[in-house]
Amino acid sequence: MTQGADAAHTPRGRLALFVALLAGGLVLAGLLALGTWQVKRLAWKQDLIARVTRQQVAPPVAAPVQADWPALNRNADEYRRLQLQGEFDHSRETLVRASTEYGTGYWVLTPLRTRQGFWLLVNRGYVPPEFRSRESRLATEPQGPQVLTGLLRLTEPKGSLLQANEPAAGRWYSRDVQAIAAARGLNGLVAPYFVDQALPPGAAGTDGTPETWPRAGLTVLNFSNNHLVYAVTWFTLAAMLAAALIWLSRRAWQRQLPAATTAHAAPDPADHRRG
Repeated sequence: MTQGADAAHTPRGRLALFVALLAGGLVLAGLLALGTWQVKRLAWKQDLIARVTRQQVAPPVAAPVQADWPALNRNADEYRRLQLQGEFDHSRETLVRASTEYGTGYWVLTPLRTRQGFWLLVNRGYVPPEFRSRESRLATEPQGPQVLTGLLRLTEPKGSLLQANEPAAGRWYSRDVQAIAAARGLNGLVAPYFVDQALPPGAAGTDGTPETWPRAGLTVLNFSNNHLVYAVTWFTLAAMLAAALIWLSRRAWQRQLPAATTAHAAPDPADHRRG
């Protein structure tokens, strides 16, 4: 028997084998869990894409009123097309950092006093830094009663992944409805969602650039769906690791057999003395 095989039968060798198999089993369980999670994410993403596709061709519906607010959820309601009626209060608009196909700038969130009597934040669209000031856009602000369409979006509390909102400093990195409403002193009922305004007809020039700012209709509706690739990757790694663990276990078992056979076949020294 070789020295490596002898080492495998020592207490230390058996302990090392046990630790290796245990660690491998834990990693295997983790890989299977990741693969299963990606399968669930795949089903969720497919449902999201199908739902958003259906909603884009559905006629707009009235904005949810107070009685509907407790039941709102992302899976059923986000990206629904809404029709709004009300009047903007431009004096209390809020700028939120944005990154779009036009570059880095700001979303313009303006409170809309709806005909039902509650406040609703409307994301009127994107403006580049040079149009950040309201004074640069006064001439194009819609005045009086408005009828517009848009997509229902749920609040984005606290801030972005990398930066927290700073209401006191007027720095906003996410569309946190409750925090913005409090900072702007909106009294009365405020809807717990906001609306991304759709691009009005004739709002873009012939070259596709906006004739006026802000530019609406920039909601991202094309969702990447790589979950199947990720699931296959995790399950493939799990299969490879499982094969390695099986090979290691069989190898250890095969090394046990010669040792056991030798132990049973070894002659008793007493037999020689008797002979």
